[in-house]
Amino acid sequence: MKVLSQLTDEELMTAVSNGNLDNMSVLFERYHVRIFNFLCQMTNGDRDLSEDVTQEVFYKAIKYRSSYHGGKFISWIFTIARNSLSNHYRKKKQKIDRLDDVGYKLGEENNVKLDDLSHLSEVLNKLDDQDKELIVLNRLQEVKYDQLAEMMGSTTGAVKVKVHRALKKLKTFYFQE
Repeated sequence: MKVLSQLTDEELMTAVSNGNLDNMSVLFERYHVRIFNFLCQMTNGDRDLSEDVTQEVFYKAIKYRSSYHGGKFISWIFTIARNSLSNHYRKKKQKIDRLDDVGYKLGEENNVKLDDLSHLSEVLNKLDDQDKELIVLNRLQEVKYDQLAEMMGSTTGAVKVKVHRALKKLKTFYFQE
């Protein structure tokens, strides 16, 4: 028998959906930082809001565990995160309008100058929410195309095209200024 840490995300979530809630602690450990970072990037670095929504995501994952019917766990949990954040803004009648905290991951991987990161952050804010979300999920959170497609109810090919177009817009904005 496998130790909990050796089980796949999907195996763990299947057990959770069948009533073994202890397995959710392993999934929480694997994903809470990624979910928090995604939410923080989408909320202009609002750590308090990101923490609240992260807690809500895992609460909903337990509450609606019976809605998990296989598939990639990462797609399922990030869909909950996206919907939870969207619901928060819908309730508050606010719009996601900024993304300032992208420097950490991009700077670490690409050794980009701080000024360039600031400029990149400003340019990301010029993209519409859907394009910004695609870039954050795919490039910063490293969510794969097929997982994005599952999250968005689309095909892998369509998501690749959307990400490519979003990156092209980002590049155009970046070099305009």
